[in-house]
Amino acid sequence: MSQIDNESMDFASGMAAFEAKHFSRAMQMLSPFADQGDKVAQHLCAIMHQNGLGTVRNDAKAFTLMKASAEQGYGLAQHGMGFMYLEGECAEKNGEEAAKWFRQAGAQGLQGSLTTLALMYQQGNGVPQDEAEAKRLYKLAGFDDLG
Repeated sequence: MSQIDNESMDFASGMAAFEAKHFSRAMQMLSPFADQGDKVAQHLCAIMHQNGLGTVRNDAKAFTLMKASAEQGYGLAQHGMGFMYLEGECAEKNGEEAAKWFRQAGAQGLQGSLTTLALMYQQGNGVPQDEAEAKRLYKLAGFDDLG
């Protein structure tokens, strides 16, 4: 078996462990991929660090990994960054930054990001209150009757 076959098996096993909620095994198997810059592994390891799943909770490590994944254009990590900034979890609360990340994830079609961004505009939370923008974003997210 080649090195690449072994690696893709390890990655698949790590993903399966995560989905089965065997977090310490998932962390063990996915960390090397995260360290090598794999955006999916970085995102999953960030979630585990953020929530203390299979490892000790580590906000700084969670933020670093989530950001590395988000900067590679991974929509779920961009959404994760948005929430970190929106909630002030693992990062200083910053509505402007939250909106920036939700916008990037929304541009990739993540409904949850568009909806959260719409809500931010509706409430004027971290962005100027703008009913028209909220309505536009809700519509983009597939909710024609909201806003």
